[in-house]
Amino acid sequence: MKIIRGFKVRGFILAAAFSAGLSLATSASAQVRYSYLVDLNSKTVTAIGGTANGINDAGQVVGRSSTAVAGDHAFITGPDGMGMRDLGTLGGQDWNSSQAFGINEAGQVVGESQTFNGVTHAFITGPDGMGIRDLGTLGGNRSVAYGINDAGQVVGISDTAGGATHAFITGPDGMGMRDLGTLGGGYSEAYGINDAGQVAGVSETAGSGRHAFITGPDGMGMRDLGTFGGSYSNASVINDAGQVAGFFATAEAQHAFITGPDGMGMRDIGTFGGFYLYVFGIDDAGQVAGWSETQRGGVGAAHAFITGPDGADMTDLNSLVDAPGGLVFDQASGINNSGQVIAIAVPEPEISALFLAGLALVGFIARRKKTGGEAFSKGQAFI
Repeated sequence: MKIIRGFKVRGFILAAAFSAGLSLATSASAQVRYSYLVDLNSKTVTAIGGTANGINDAGQVVGRSSTAVAGDHAFITGPDGMGMRDLGTLGGQDWNSSQAFGINEAGQVVGESQTFNGVTHAFITGPDGMGIRDLGTLGGNRSVAYGINDAGQVVGISDTAGGATHAFITGPDGMGMRDLGTLGGGYSEAYGINDAGQVAGVSETAGSGRHAFITGPDGMGMRDLGTFGGSYSNASVINDAGQVAGFFATAEAQHAFITGPDGMGMRDIGTFGGFYLYVFGIDDAGQVAGWSETQRGGVGAAHAFITGPDGADMTDLNSLVDAPGGLVFDQASGINNSGQVIAIAVPEPEISALFLAGLALVGFIARRKKTGGEAFSKGQAFI
């Protein structure tokens, strides 16, 4: 089983803003954004560093981290989050940036990287993160890979030759990028894939809505998961049973949801009481991980959460294990089948700046959409 993150574009834009916002919030940048592996069985916390986005069942973690020269680079760790290794970039230059979002059980990693000419392309590596390879695009300039299954099928988003943004899937080992189409609208985004090749993501509909979707095996047959009557829904993760989790809008807040097997029966699993909530991970038991605001009225604090099996009993991760140094786990970026969670900690006073940056970025993206400037916000990546 593989846990993907992602990301992101529209749906995960606040997570992207976390990194940008926090770097503005304090000059002590080394303390602002830091990732940890939390073992829910032993209640231990292991420092990883950087910004973690994905984890496999061995506890290998992937994400991005600052380099000594310039730019952030994708990384992979060994089992149980030990030992960070630079995955490099597609451009081969120190100043090129890259970021990893997903990892499978063989340690194949996917993400995004600048090429030599600065364009962002999706990448895949070999087992244990060895050898970064360009996955190309659907005919446009840019692409990002968010998820990978154990066969090496990759999903993500790409510009098409016509300038649209569409979800894609590849064959085994990242070979042969295929357009998944849309639910009738102009764009679609794929974030997660399970071992049967079922894909989860979000698509514009013919009526200009944004709806979560699931596909059949091998990415065939995109199906609308609907909403709870609000303006949108977004499927961000999927497990091997075909349970999909994500978030949706109500008139009052953004809530998490989970489905039954094969994407059947969308169920509200709530929030911590604030407006914003995002989902980043699911295991094969249906335990969901992400972050939620904890209060309403102005900018609220964000806390990491996990649920029990089948999305039951949303719980603050900070109530289960203490973050080191008086920090607060503000985001859970993934969960594996071994009871390990990757979490990001930030000093509590900095969270307000984080959300302000996120809201500003959301407004910017909304303005771009209205003026026809839809593209990737993923270049900033989060999480």
